[in-house]
Amino acid sequence: MKVLVIGGTLFIGRLLVEELLKAGHSVAVLHRKPTHDLGRRVQGLVADRNDAASLKEVLAGRRFDVVFDNVYDWERGTTAAQVEATVHACGDRLTRYIFMSSVAAYGDGLNHYEGDPLAPDQHPDPYVRNKAMSERMLFRLHQRRGLPVVTFRPPFVYGPRNPFYREAFFWDRLRAGRPVILPGDGYRLMQFVYVKDLVEACREAMENPAAVGEAFNIGSERPVTQADLLRALAKAAGVEPQIVRIPREVISQGGGNPMGEPAYFGHYFDLPPITENVTKVARVLGIRPTPFERGLKETYRWYVRQPKRSVDFAFEDRLLGMVEAAKAGDPALRSRV
Repeated sequence: MKVLVIGGTLFIGRLLVEELLKAGHSVAVLHRKPTHDLGRRVQGLVADRNDAASLKEVLAGRRFDVVFDNVYDWERGTTAAQVEATVHACGDRLTRYIFMSSVAAYGDGLNHYEGDPLAPDQHPDPYVRNKAMSERMLFRLHQRRGLPVVTFRPPFVYGPRNPFYREAFFWDRLRAGRPVILPGDGYRLMQFVYVKDLVEACREAMENPAAVGEAFNIGSERPVTQADLLRALAKAAGVEPQIVRIPREVISQGGGNPMGEPAYFGHYFDLPPITENVTKVARVLGIRPTPFERGLKETYRWYVRQPKRSVDFAFEDRLLGMVEAAKAGDPALRSRV
């Protein structure tokens, strides 16, 4: 089949391109850079997926059987209108339009099923709002025009080549013998999906007729607590973790940023929990999740082959210093840590 991957040069998209090539498909990637390093077999199309005119121009006269829409512009956002413009630019002869949404599309809450309402159009978080609105638009097109859409709602995606500073954040500290900060009581729930499982589901959705018009949660069968996550990461690295619990209000007052720097628990890993039920993807597409321990072990083997990064621990040292001061008997801090 002729396949277009929008966002095929990093992480999910890159592995997807590799697997599509192995299966003998003809693959093109659409991205903003004039070149890519995916090999000569992959055609590069240069366009800004947020720019309808740019998309229309580069896709004019081209025909694809399957489109994988993996890209979200983290700086500007990618709206439902921009996703719709992508659909129209791809023409009306598609057999699949596979859209990478997110568990965040639910907005909040635990153990969501695919039929649960998505976040409202007025949701204050633009990422949540854009993913939910994009899905609603795509399923309207399915109902009105027969668009063969499939959407996936993954939670935290982990695995080799993760561009976010997440698993590596903790392994950098564990391998250096440093304490690792655990925010609050450590019971906040998190759910993960191994990148290889997500790509396998994407490939299955290409040809399985039961996938058309469906949304799929995909991830581990059970969420883990943040404390469980730290223990699993330490086990993958073969080390005993030194865990220091610090209240979130202390971290926040010190300037900690759950979304980026200065980081204290990876990037995005300390957000209010959203979890989902994943029985449908197993029932319809036959996708069984890779055990978390095995996926982390494979990811760790990739991690240790990467160049060692330079890490600034100054912010964490300040927080840890507050803990030590509290233990030493500072009455102003004893009640906070």
